[in-house]
Amino acid sequence: MYKKTVLIIDGGGRGSALCEKYLSSPQVAKVIAIPGNDFMKYIQNVETYPDIKTTDVNKIVKIAQEQKVDIVDVAQDDAVAVGLVDALKKAHTNVFGPSKKAGQLEWDKAWSRNFMKKLRLPIPKYKVCNLTSEGLAFIKSQEDSKWYIKASGLAAGKGAIFAKSNEAALIAIGSMKQFGTAGKTYLIEQCLVGEEFSAFAIVSGKKFEIIGYAQDHKTVFDSNRGENTGGMGCSSPPGVITKKVEFQVKSIIKKTVDGLDHLKRPYTGILYLGGMVDENQKVWIIEFNARWGDPEAQVILPSVKNDFFKLIDKVQKGKISKIQRDDLYRVVVAATSKGYPKDYSKVVSKEIEGLEKLVSGKTKVYGAGIKKSNNGWVASSGRLFYVLGEGTDVAQARKIAYNALSLVSIKGNNLHYRTDIGYRDLQRLNNDRGKT
Repeated sequence: MYKKTVLIIDGGGRGSALCEKYLSSPQVAKVIAIPGNDFMKYIQNVETYPDIKTTDVNKIVKIAQEQKVDIVDVAQDDAVAVGLVDALKKAHTNVFGPSKKAGQLEWDKAWSRNFMKKLRLPIPKYKVCNLTSEGLAFIKSQEDSKWYIKASGLAAGKGAIFAKSNEAALIAIGSMKQFGTAGKTYLIEQCLVGEEFSAFAIVSGKKFEIIGYAQDHKTVFDSNRGENTGGMGCSSPPGVITKKVEFQVKSIIKKTVDGLDHLKRPYTGILYLGGMVDENQKVWIIEFNARWGDPEAQVILPSVKNDFFKLIDKVQKGKISKIQRDDLYRVVVAATSKGYPKDYSKVVSKEIEGLEKLVSGKTKVYGAGIKKSNNGWVASSGRLFYVLGEGTDVAQARKIAYNALSLVSIKGNNLHYRTDIGYRDLQRLNNDRGKT
């Protein structure tokens, strides 16, 4: 049988999870990652291109042709936004991911909200602003309330600022400048109250299948304190997902993909719905993303029992297989440099102690911002690596993940992670146990 080659466009924990999933297929002989990371290269034997950015379209197309790849999986938001999928299709290369126009659902939040409004999807009240003065005047005209101020463009998952009052909103509006071009247009949104979740669908035009649900933990500190990050950890499947919620999610995704198709922007790839469930079990849309979440991919992909290469290959032919999942509960914890998401420069190049011991055990570890050195592994970025715990319930999965993390440190107490990932489902589990 001819063995396949897969090219993954990503360099973090999400890409590491995708590498693992494709390599588990008996059809796949080789996986390449752009830019990839050292952990993929040394632990999973993946070929990487660390000097190439996910937005280097011409270089990526050339590599895909030279390596004769069978599928390019575009898993990174910036790559979608610059039209990498379109360029690969033009070069007659099989690619899994949305076109630039379909991906506008993520890279232009103002366009996305207006699109959702036209489809009458459940969204909070919002205002699109192009000038700082415009937003300031709007907030000053409103009764004191809670708001989200969001950069319209891509901001590495950090472009949404929660404002607990009108005064805080005024400050947040002024800070949109820190996001550069991404923050030139920004949104002021009514703050929704409820429990957040992430839903993922694999989509081919109007056809789709829900591939999994997860619950991200965005803020840097326990109890949802501190600044938003790219994600500090994740749990799956979250207990907030009931049959009623599932029904609403499927309805939202159907209306969305039908709406994109009507605009002649047919969607192919992973569609990520960031949602919230209110006290009445109604689902509201926080955002759409045009790719896997990170770290959601790290808890959902291991649960999928399908041959992943076959699954994605079928999408190229306009077909989608029914998703088969195991019944394990998973918790993944992001290990970060102290100071992340702000200044963590003093941690860069410091040795990560104990990681080799962790890797040699049974616990799954997904690499991100770490580099191989003569002595082991060193920190090279904010989010360093992810530790996955798998169990029959949230308590067991958490215990495995945190026991593993206790083996790792960075001198000077420079390793940081949240200690409460999966806390909502742990609370639900304890409440259920208390009733029996």
